[in-house]
Amino acid sequence: MIDLVKNYGIHARRIKKSVIRELLKLTNKPEMISFAGGLPDPTLFPREDIKDICTKIIDEFGNSAFQYSSTEGEPLLKAELIKLAEKDGLKITEDNILVTVSSQQGLDLIGKVFIDPSDPVIVELPSYIGGLQVFQGYGAHMHGIPTDDDGILVDVLEETLDQLKGTEEHYKFIYLVPDFQNPAGVTLSLERRKKIIELSRKYSILIIEDTPYRELRFEGQNPPSLMSLDDTNNVVMVHTFSKIFVPGFRLGWVIAHPDIIRKLALAKQSVDLCTPAFTQLIAYEFCRRGLLEKHIEKVKAVYHKKRDVMLKALEEYMPKIKGLSWTRPQGGLFLWLRVPEHINCDKLFYEAVEQNVAFVIGSAFHCDGHGQNTMRLNFSYPTHEEIDEGIKRLANVIKTKL
Repeated sequence: MIDLVKNYGIHARRIKKSVIRELLKLTNKPEMISFAGGLPDPTLFPREDIKDICTKIIDEFGNSAFQYSSTEGEPLLKAELIKLAEKDGLKITEDNILVTVSSQQGLDLIGKVFIDPSDPVIVELPSYIGGLQVFQGYGAHMHGIPTDDDGILVDVLEETLDQLKGTEEHYKFIYLVPDFQNPAGVTLSLERRKKIIELSRKYSILIIEDTPYRELRFEGQNPPSLMSLDDTNNVVMVHTFSKIFVPGFRLGWVIAHPDIIRKLALAKQSVDLCTPAFTQLIAYEFCRRGLLEKHIEKVKAVYHKKRDVMLKALEEYMPKIKGLSWTRPQGGLFLWLRVPEHINCDKLFYEAVEQNVAFVIGSAFHCDGHGQNTMRLNFSYPTHEEIDEGIKRLANVIKTKL
Protein backbone atom coordinates (compact mmCIF):
# COMPACT_ATOMS: atom_id res chain seq x y z
CA MET A 1 0.00 0.00 0.00
CA ILE A 2 1.21 3.53 -0.73
CA ASP A 3 2.42 5.80 2.08
CA LEU A 4 -0.86 7.61 2.79
CA VAL A 5 0.73 10.18 5.07
CA LYS A 6 2.84 11.46 2.18
CA ASN A 7 -0.16 11.46 -0.16
CA TYR A 8 -2.63 13.24 2.09
CA GLY A 9 -3.09 16.92 1.26
CA ILE A 10 -1.98 19.59 3.70
CA HIS A 11 -5.58 20.24 4.82
CA ALA A 12 -6.05 16.56 5.70
CA ARG A 13 -2.77 16.52 7.60
CA ARG A 14 -3.86 19.50 9.68
CA ILE A 15 -7.19 17.96 10.70
CA LYS A 16 -7.21 16.88 14.34
CA LYS A 17 -9.56 14.55 16.17
CA SER A 18 -12.40 16.13 18.10
CA VAL A 19 -11.39 15.84 21.75
CA ILE A 20 -15.06 15.78 22.74
CA ARG A 21 -15.92 12.95 20.34
CA GLU A 22 -12.93 10.91 21.45
CA LEU A 23 -13.69 11.40 25.15
CA LEU A 24 -17.36 10.53 24.65
CA LYS A 25 -16.30 7.06 23.49
CA LEU A 26 -15.14 6.44 27.06
CA THR A 27 -18.49 7.48 28.54
CA ASN A 28 -20.77 5.25 26.48
CA LYS A 29 -22.08 2.99 29.24
CA PRO A 30 -25.49 3.00 30.93
CA GLU A 31 -24.26 3.74 34.45
CA MET A 32 -22.37 6.86 33.32
CA ILE A 33 -23.74 10.31 34.17
CA SER A 34 -22.46 12.55 31.43
CA PHE A 35 -22.15 16.32 31.51
CA ALA A 36 -19.89 16.07 28.45
CA GLY A 37 -21.99 16.33 25.29
CA GLY A 38 -23.87 19.40 24.13
CA LEU A 39 -27.02 17.37 23.62
CA PRO A 40 -30.52 18.82 23.81
CA ASP A 41 -33.02 17.05 26.06
CA PRO A 42 -34.44 14.33 23.75
CA THR A 43 -37.75 14.20 25.66
CA LEU A 44 -38.50 17.67 24.28
CA PHE A 45 -38.27 16.78 20.59
CA PRO A 46 -41.67 17.61 18.99
CA ARG A 47 -42.21 14.15 17.52
CA GLU A 48 -45.97 14.34 16.97
CA ASP A 49 -45.78 17.74 15.29
CA ILE A 50 -42.98 16.54 13.01
CA LYS A 51 -44.90 13.36 12.18
CA ASP A 52 -47.91 15.41 11.09
CA ILE A 53 -45.75 17.92 9.20
CA CYS A 54 -43.93 15.18 7.28
CA THR A 55 -47.23 13.85 5.95
CA LYS A 56 -48.35 17.33 4.96
CA ILE A 57 -45.07 18.11 3.20
CA ILE A 58 -45.26 14.89 1.16
CA ASP A 59 -48.91 15.50 0.25
CA GLU A 60 -48.44 19.18 -0.57
CA PHE A 61 -45.06 19.21 -2.29
CA GLY A 62 -44.96 15.69 -3.67
CA ASN A 63 -41.78 14.58 -5.37
CA SER A 64 -40.24 18.06 -5.20
CA ALA A 65 -39.75 17.51 -1.46
CA PHE A 66 -37.32 14.72 -2.36
CA GLN A 67 -35.58 16.53 -5.21
CA TYR A 68 -32.40 18.58 -5.22
CA SER A 69 -32.74 22.07 -3.78
CA SER A 70 -30.98 25.28 -4.70
CA THR A 71 -27.58 25.78 -3.09
CA GLU A 72 -28.71 28.95 -1.34
CA GLY A 73 -31.71 27.27 0.30
CA GLU A 74 -35.47 26.84 -0.06
CA PRO A 75 -37.17 30.24 -0.52
CA LEU A 76 -40.05 29.23 1.78
CA LEU A 77 -37.68 28.51 4.65
CA LYS A 78 -35.66 31.64 3.96
CA ALA A 79 -38.86 33.70 4.24
CA GLU A 80 -39.37 32.29 7.76
CA LEU A 81 -35.73 32.97 8.64
CA ILE A 82 -36.20 36.59 7.60
CA LYS A 83 -39.08 36.83 10.10
CA LEU A 84 -36.85 35.43 12.84
CA ALA A 85 -34.16 37.97 11.96
CA GLU A 86 -36.68 40.83 12.12
CA LYS A 87 -37.47 39.88 15.72
CA ASP A 88 -33.78 40.36 16.43
CA GLY A 89 -33.76 43.83 14.88
CA LEU A 90 -32.26 42.83 11.53
CA LYS A 91 -33.48 43.94 8.13
CA ILE A 92 -32.41 41.36 5.58
CA THR A 93 -33.56 39.77 2.33
CA GLU A 94 -33.16 36.30 0.79
CA ASP A 95 -29.86 37.47 -0.68
CA ASN A 96 -28.46 37.76 2.84
CA ILE A 97 -29.10 34.10 3.73
CA LEU A 98 -27.37 30.81 2.94
CA VAL A 99 -29.01 27.67 4.34
CA THR A 100 -26.36 25.18 5.46
CA VAL A 101 -26.09 21.62 6.74
CA SER A 102 -25.76 22.76 10.37
CA SER A 103 -23.87 25.78 11.64
CA GLN A 104 -20.72 23.67 11.62
CA GLN A 105 -20.84 23.65 7.83
CA GLY A 106 -21.28 27.41 7.94
CA LEU A 107 -18.08 27.72 9.96
CA ASP A 108 -16.25 25.40 7.58
CA LEU A 109 -17.37 27.41 4.55
CA ILE A 110 -16.20 30.60 6.27
CA GLY A 111 -12.81 29.01 6.88
CA LYS A 112 -12.65 27.81 3.29
CA VAL A 113 -13.50 31.22 1.84
CA PHE A 114 -11.48 33.49 4.12
CA ILE A 115 -8.46 31.67 5.54
CA ASP A 116 -5.08 31.28 3.89
CA PRO A 117 -2.44 29.25 5.72
CA SER A 118 -0.79 31.29 8.51
CA ASP A 119 -3.51 33.98 8.47
CA PRO A 120 -4.07 35.40 11.96
CA VAL A 121 -7.54 34.63 13.33
CA ILE A 122 -8.69 35.96 16.68
CA VAL A 123 -10.62 33.68 19.04
CA GLU A 124 -11.71 33.71 22.65
CA LEU A 125 -9.99 31.88 25.50
CA PRO A 126 -11.85 29.56 25.85
CA SER A 127 -13.63 29.17 22.50
CA TYR A 128 -15.96 26.70 20.77
CA ILE A 129 -13.91 23.64 19.84
CA GLY A 130 -15.75 23.14 16.54
CA GLY A 131 -14.63 26.56 15.38
CA LEU A 132 -11.06 25.94 16.52
CA GLN A 133 -10.96 22.67 14.57
CA VAL A 134 -12.09 24.39 11.38
CA PHE A 135 -9.66 27.27 11.61
CA GLN A 136 -6.77 24.97 12.49
CA GLY A 137 -7.63 22.75 9.55
CA TYR A 138 -7.31 25.66 7.15
CA GLY A 139 -3.96 26.63 8.63
CA ALA A 140 -4.94 29.73 10.59
CA HIS A 141 -2.61 31.09 13.24
CA MET A 142 -5.00 31.57 16.14
CA HIS A 143 -4.56 34.35 18.66
CA GLY A 144 -6.48 33.72 21.88
CA ILE A 145 -7.90 36.61 23.88
CA PRO A 146 -8.84 36.01 27.54
CA THR A 147 -12.43 36.33 28.71
CA ASP A 148 -14.21 37.03 31.97
CA ASP A 149 -17.86 36.95 33.04
CA ASP A 150 -18.65 39.76 30.57
CA GLY A 151 -16.99 38.11 27.59
CA ILE A 152 -13.82 38.84 25.67
CA LEU A 153 -11.45 41.45 27.13
CA VAL A 154 -11.65 44.27 24.61
CA ASP A 155 -8.52 46.07 25.80
CA VAL A 156 -6.42 42.96 25.12
CA LEU A 157 -8.25 42.51 21.82
CA GLU A 158 -7.34 46.04 20.74
CA GLU A 159 -3.70 45.56 21.73
CA THR A 160 -3.56 42.35 19.70
CA LEU A 161 -5.15 43.96 16.64
CA ASP A 162 -2.70 46.83 16.87
CA GLN A 163 0.23 44.42 16.98
CA LEU A 164 -1.07 42.40 14.05
CA LYS A 165 -1.88 45.42 11.90
CA GLY A 166 1.64 45.73 10.54
CA THR A 167 2.31 42.03 9.98
CA GLU A 168 2.67 40.53 6.53
CA GLU A 169 -0.24 38.11 6.93
CA HIS A 170 -3.54 39.97 7.12
CA TYR A 171 -5.76 39.14 10.08
CA LYS A 172 -9.07 37.83 8.75
CA PHE A 173 -11.70 37.88 11.47
CA ILE A 174 -12.64 37.84 15.14
CA TYR A 175 -14.58 34.71 16.04
CA LEU A 176 -17.05 35.15 18.90
CA VAL A 177 -19.84 33.19 20.58
CA PRO A 178 -21.38 36.18 22.36
CA ASP A 179 -24.54 34.66 23.85
CA PHE A 180 -24.22 32.03 26.65
CA GLN A 181 -20.86 31.17 25.19
CA ASN A 182 -19.88 27.62 24.42
CA PRO A 183 -18.07 26.57 26.57
CA ALA A 184 -18.12 29.15 29.38
CA GLY A 185 -21.79 30.11 29.39
CA VAL A 186 -21.01 33.85 29.69
CA THR A 187 -22.66 36.61 27.67
CA LEU A 188 -20.79 39.47 26.03
CA SER A 189 -21.85 42.76 27.61
CA LEU A 190 -23.48 45.53 25.60
CA GLU A 191 -20.59 47.90 26.32
CA ARG A 192 -18.08 45.41 24.92
CA ARG A 193 -20.28 44.65 21.92
CA LYS A 194 -20.25 48.32 20.98
CA LYS A 195 -16.48 48.50 21.46
CA ILE A 196 -15.93 45.44 19.27
CA ILE A 197 -17.99 47.02 16.48
CA GLU A 198 -15.79 50.12 16.77
CA LEU A 199 -12.66 47.97 16.54
CA SER A 200 -13.97 46.14 13.49
CA ARG A 201 -14.31 49.49 11.72
CA LYS A 202 -11.01 50.86 12.97
CA TYR A 203 -9.01 47.78 11.96
CA SER A 204 -11.15 46.70 9.00
CA ILE A 205 -11.72 43.19 10.33
CA LEU A 206 -14.72 40.89 10.00
CA ILE A 207 -16.61 39.58 13.02
CA ILE A 208 -17.96 36.04 12.93
CA GLU A 209 -20.92 36.02 15.32
CA ASP A 210 -21.71 32.39 16.12
CA THR A 211 -25.03 32.34 17.94
CA PRO A 212 -26.45 28.80 18.12
CA TYR A 213 -28.97 29.35 20.93
CA ARG A 214 -29.35 33.08 21.51
CA GLU A 215 -33.09 32.43 21.91
CA LEU A 216 -32.59 30.24 25.00
CA ARG A 217 -32.42 32.99 27.63
CA PHE A 218 -33.82 32.22 31.09
CA GLU A 219 -33.04 35.47 32.88
CA GLY A 220 -32.64 39.13 32.01
CA GLN A 221 -32.76 40.61 28.51
CA ASN A 222 -30.70 39.77 25.47
CA PRO A 223 -28.28 42.55 24.52
CA PRO A 224 -28.49 43.49 20.83
CA SER A 225 -26.70 41.16 18.46
CA LEU A 226 -23.40 42.36 17.06
CA MET A 227 -24.93 42.34 13.58
CA SER A 228 -27.76 44.64 14.66
CA LEU A 229 -25.19 47.11 16.08
CA ASP A 230 -23.14 47.13 12.87
CA ASP A 231 -23.89 49.33 9.85
CA THR A 232 -20.83 48.49 7.75
CA ASN A 233 -21.55 44.83 6.78
CA ASN A 234 -18.58 43.73 8.89
CA VAL A 235 -20.50 40.95 10.69
CA VAL A 236 -21.20 37.41 9.50
CA MET A 237 -23.84 35.67 11.64
CA VAL A 238 -24.02 31.89 12.02
CA HIS A 239 -27.21 30.16 13.24
CA THR A 240 -28.49 26.62 13.74
CA PHE A 241 -31.73 24.77 14.46
CA SER A 242 -29.83 22.09 16.41
CA LYS A 243 -30.30 23.55 19.89
CA ILE A 244 -33.64 25.34 19.39
CA PHE A 245 -35.45 22.67 17.31
CA VAL A 246 -33.82 19.29 16.59
CA PRO A 247 -30.15 18.51 15.88
CA GLY A 248 -30.87 15.49 13.69
CA PHE A 249 -32.05 17.62 10.76
CA ARG A 250 -28.59 19.26 10.60
CA LEU A 251 -29.98 22.61 9.52
CA GLY A 252 -28.23 25.94 9.94
CA TRP A 253 -27.96 29.25 8.15
CA VAL A 254 -25.53 32.10 7.63
CA ILE A 255 -26.53 35.76 7.43
CA ALA A 256 -24.12 38.16 5.72
CA HIS A 257 -23.69 40.72 2.97
CA PRO A 258 -24.88 39.30 -0.40
CA ASP A 259 -21.33 39.35 -1.78
CA ILE A 260 -20.18 37.11 1.06
CA ILE A 261 -23.22 34.85 0.71
CA ARG A 262 -22.52 34.37 -3.00
CA LYS A 263 -18.93 33.35 -2.29
CA LEU A 264 -19.99 30.97 0.50
CA ALA A 265 -22.60 29.44 -1.83
CA LEU A 266 -19.93 28.78 -4.45
CA ALA A 267 -17.85 27.02 -1.82
CA LYS A 268 -20.88 24.98 -0.73
CA GLN A 269 -21.56 23.83 -4.30
CA SER A 270 -18.31 21.88 -4.31
CA VAL A 271 -19.11 20.31 -0.93
CA ASP A 272 -22.68 19.00 -1.11
CA LEU A 273 -24.49 20.88 -3.92
CA CYS A 274 -27.39 21.75 -1.59
CA THR A 275 -29.01 21.28 1.80
CA PRO A 276 -31.80 18.62 1.74
CA ALA A 277 -35.12 20.05 0.57
CA PHE A 278 -37.19 17.74 2.76
CA THR A 279 -35.73 18.85 6.09
CA GLN A 280 -35.85 22.48 4.98
CA LEU A 281 -39.56 22.18 4.21
CA ILE A 282 -40.23 20.52 7.57
CA ALA A 283 -38.48 23.41 9.35
CA TYR A 284 -40.41 25.89 7.18
CA GLU A 285 -43.78 24.37 8.11
CA PHE A 286 -42.81 24.14 11.79
CA CYS A 287 -42.01 27.85 11.77
CA ARG A 288 -45.04 28.77 9.63
CA ARG A 289 -47.39 27.17 12.15
CA GLY A 290 -45.89 29.23 14.95
CA LEU A 291 -44.57 26.09 16.63
CA LEU A 292 -40.95 27.21 16.91
CA GLU A 293 -41.73 29.99 19.38
CA LYS A 294 -43.83 27.62 21.50
CA HIS A 295 -41.14 24.97 21.40
CA ILE A 296 -38.44 27.45 22.44
CA GLU A 297 -40.52 28.57 25.43
CA LYS A 298 -40.92 24.93 26.49
CA VAL A 299 -37.19 24.27 26.13
CA LYS A 300 -36.30 27.41 28.10
CA ALA A 301 -38.52 26.42 31.01
CA VAL A 302 -36.97 22.95 31.23
CA TYR A 303 -33.35 24.11 30.88
CA HIS A 304 -33.89 26.90 33.40
CA LYS A 305 -34.86 24.33 36.04
CA LYS A 306 -31.99 22.04 35.11
CA ARG A 307 -29.51 24.88 35.39
CA ASP A 308 -30.88 25.73 38.83
CA VAL A 309 -30.54 22.11 39.92
CA MET A 310 -26.89 22.10 38.81
CA LEU A 311 -26.12 25.41 40.53
CA LYS A 312 -27.76 24.15 43.75
CA ALA A 313 -25.77 20.90 43.61
CA LEU A 314 -22.52 22.77 43.04
CA GLU A 315 -23.20 24.94 46.08
CA GLU A 316 -24.09 21.92 48.18
CA TYR A 317 -21.39 19.43 47.23
CA MET A 318 -18.33 21.32 46.00
CA PRO A 319 -15.62 22.07 48.57
CA LYS A 320 -15.40 25.69 49.68
CA ILE A 321 -11.82 26.40 48.67
CA LYS A 322 -9.91 29.19 46.99
CA GLY A 323 -9.61 28.78 43.24
CA LEU A 324 -12.80 26.75 42.78
CA SER A 325 -15.60 28.64 41.05
CA TRP A 326 -18.18 28.35 38.30
CA THR A 327 -20.14 30.59 35.99
CA ARG A 328 -23.86 31.29 36.32
CA PRO A 329 -25.20 31.33 32.74
CA GLN A 330 -28.39 33.24 32.06
CA GLY A 331 -29.31 30.83 29.28
CA GLY A 332 -27.95 28.19 26.95
CA LEU A 333 -26.76 24.68 27.83
CA PHE A 334 -23.40 24.97 29.60
CA LEU A 335 -21.53 26.30 32.58
CA TRP A 336 -17.79 26.50 33.22
CA LEU A 337 -16.03 25.14 36.28
CA ARG A 338 -12.58 26.29 37.44
CA VAL A 339 -10.57 24.34 39.99
CA PRO A 340 -7.31 25.29 41.75
CA GLU A 341 -4.41 25.41 39.31
CA HIS A 342 -2.62 22.44 40.85
CA ILE A 343 -5.49 20.18 39.71
CA ASN A 344 -5.13 18.94 36.13
CA CYS A 345 -8.57 18.26 34.68
CA ASP A 346 -7.05 16.43 31.70
CA LYS A 347 -6.00 13.74 34.19
CA LEU A 348 -8.97 14.25 36.48
CA PHE A 349 -11.28 13.26 33.62
CA TYR A 350 -10.15 9.63 33.71
CA GLU A 351 -10.57 9.45 37.48
CA ALA A 352 -14.05 10.92 37.13
CA VAL A 353 -14.96 8.34 34.48
CA GLU A 354 -13.97 5.62 36.93
CA GLN A 355 -16.61 7.10 39.26
CA ASN A 356 -19.12 7.12 36.38
CA VAL A 357 -19.30 10.86 35.82
CA ALA A 358 -17.96 12.71 32.77
CA PHE A 359 -17.23 16.26 31.66
CA VAL A 360 -15.28 17.90 28.84
CA ILE A 361 -11.74 19.01 29.62
CA GLY A 362 -11.30 22.77 29.41
CA SER A 363 -7.96 22.60 27.61
CA ALA A 364 -9.81 21.39 24.50
CA PHE A 365 -11.33 24.86 24.21
CA HIS A 366 -8.03 26.73 24.45
CA CYS A 367 -6.10 27.43 21.26
CA ASP A 368 -2.96 28.05 23.33
CA GLY A 369 -2.94 24.69 25.09
CA HIS A 370 -3.81 26.12 28.49
CA GLY A 371 -6.93 25.67 30.62
CA GLN A 372 -5.96 22.40 32.31
CA ASN A 373 -7.71 23.54 35.49
CA THR A 374 -11.09 24.03 33.80
CA MET A 375 -13.99 21.93 32.55
CA ARG A 376 -17.31 22.36 30.72
CA LEU A 377 -20.49 20.97 32.24
CA ASN A 378 -23.70 20.45 30.26
CA PHE A 379 -27.03 20.68 32.08
CA SER A 380 -29.49 20.32 29.19
CA TYR A 381 -29.26 16.55 28.67
CA PRO A 382 -29.19 14.82 32.11
CA THR A 383 -32.24 14.55 34.35
CA HIS A 384 -32.57 16.43 37.65
CA GLU A 385 -31.63 13.29 39.56
CA GLU A 386 -28.62 12.65 37.34
CA ILE A 387 -27.43 16.25 37.72
CA ASP A 388 -27.59 16.06 41.51
CA GLU A 389 -25.87 12.66 41.74
CA GLY A 390 -23.34 13.52 39.02
CA ILE A 391 -22.21 16.72 40.71
CA LYS A 392 -21.91 14.84 44.00
CA ARG A 393 -19.63 12.28 42.32
CA LEU A 394 -17.60 15.00 40.62
CA ALA A 395 -17.19 16.91 43.89
CA ASN A 396 -15.90 13.77 45.58
CA VAL A 397 -13.32 13.26 42.84
CA ILE A 398 -12.14 16.87 43.19
CA LYS A 399 -11.92 16.53 46.99
CA THR A 400 -9.43 13.68 46.58
CA LYS A 401 -7.05 16.17 44.92
CA LEU A 402 -7.06 18.77 47.67
